[in-house]
Amino acid sequence: QVQLVESGGGLVQAGGSLRLSCVASGRTFSRDGMSWFRQAPGKEREFVASISRSGGTTTYADSVKGRFTISRDNAKNTMYLQMNSLKPEDTAVYYCNGLGLWGKGTLVTVSS
Repeated sequence: QVQLVESGGGLVQAGGSLRLSCVASGRTFSRDGMSWFRQAPGKEREFVASISRSGGTTTYADSVKGRFTISRDNAKNTMYLQMNSLKPEDTAVYYCNGLGLWGKGTLVTVSS
């Protein structure tokens, strides 16, 4: 069964770090660009970052630029989001997107 599975969310204090992972199963992971989105309580889902098939091109939302780093390991069918200097406003469910699919999300909570 084709799916994307996120992990790595949790509770962290402001200024802390987390690394999210997204594992793809059942498809050729390297054939598609991948993205991270997030949805905060009461807000619409928003773009966070994207990465090209090879990993050579990355794009970030202004709100996370300089703090978050997206990467991928095609040999492991895995995409990552390294999140540093976290802020309370980064609190959201983070979703992996690509291969025409969405994951179920992983919750990140940043306390002040």
